[in-house]
Amino acid sequence: VASSATSAIPEAPSGLGVRDGRLKPPARTPNSVSSQADLWPDAAQRDYARIEPLPLAGDAKASIARIAAVVEDLPGAEVVERRDDYLYARFTTAMLRFVDDVEFWVDPVAGVVQVRSASRVGRKDFGVNRARIEQIRQRLAAAG
Repeated sequence: VASSATSAIPEAPSGLGVRDGRLKPPARTPNSVSSQADLWPDAAQRDYARIEPLPLAGDAKASIARIAAVVEDLPGAEVVERRDDYLYARFTTAMLRFVDDVEFWVDPVAGVVQVRSASRVGRKDFGVNRARIEQIRQRLAAAG
């Protein structure tokens, strides 16, 4: 039996992960960012969601390890899945327990780390997902 604190958090959305070289498309509402937004020309929030991918730092495994170290140091972060070329983390806000799902995938064709960050609930994210990815980008750059 789930506790009330656990049951209040919505389940992870379906479709996370990499399929045919793509992360899940941007959300239909302005509450997600994706470095692959342009791969989804019919996405209603493509322009809002568009964000630059992260640069590679060494090979896939080294890049994911660096990202994981930064992510694990951020408030409310929990790494859910980690592979040599993919990282999935969940961020939970302290007070209202809002949950965002964040993915990083080393794209061997483009030579970058593709990112997607999306809120589980609500129509707007008030820029939180974009700010988080940019904070991760800054911390990676500062770490060299």
